[in-house]
Amino acid sequence: MAITESSKARRKTRADSIRNRERLLAAAADVFGVGDGQASLEAVARKAGVGIGTLYRHFPTREALFEAAYRHEVDQLAALAEDLAAGSDPVDALRRWMQANVRLVATKRGMVETLQLAAYGSSELKAYSSERLLTAARQLVERGVAAGVIRGDIPAEDLLRALAGILYAQTAGDWQPAALRLIDVLVDGMRAR
Repeated sequence: MAITESSKARRKTRADSIRNRERLLAAAADVFGVGDGQASLEAVARKAGVGIGTLYRHFPTREALFEAAYRHEVDQLAALAEDLAAGSDPVDALRRWMQANVRLVATKRGMVETLQLAAYGSSELKAYSSERLLTAARQLVERGVAAGVIRGDIPAEDLLRALAGILYAQTAGDWQPAALRLIDVLVDGMRAR
């Protein structure tokens, strides 16, 4: 079958569309991460280097952009877990993944609070993010248990509850060092004896 000029143009448009979407998600994370989540969509489009029409083609509402940005952040944490599980020491992998969660919240505090509201309003989004993060945590915990370096009596669900508690309890000024110390305590407590 011969490739026509119109099919080549469609493929090029599709690749451009994917790149624009990724740029918009990265820009949204940056713009919403430094503010209170009320930053303008125009600022997101400007940061991404696209027009506002391109933003609205991908994300017709503010909520759609928040939801996509939230999924993107969750997907990045899930991908990190896969990467860490493939190569690192199991205890170190678990610690680094949990520290990445702390850093995400620390660097994108304004965005995370807004995105949590978006996730709270969407049971499908909440289920998606819960499942992705649970799968990531379970992968890291099970690898450590199989290697004999992580206790087998602490399910991944409990690990995520403890992580959420650490993240939500830290609201004062420079809270990140305390949260990272608590992550160390939690991971050390999960070591097999």
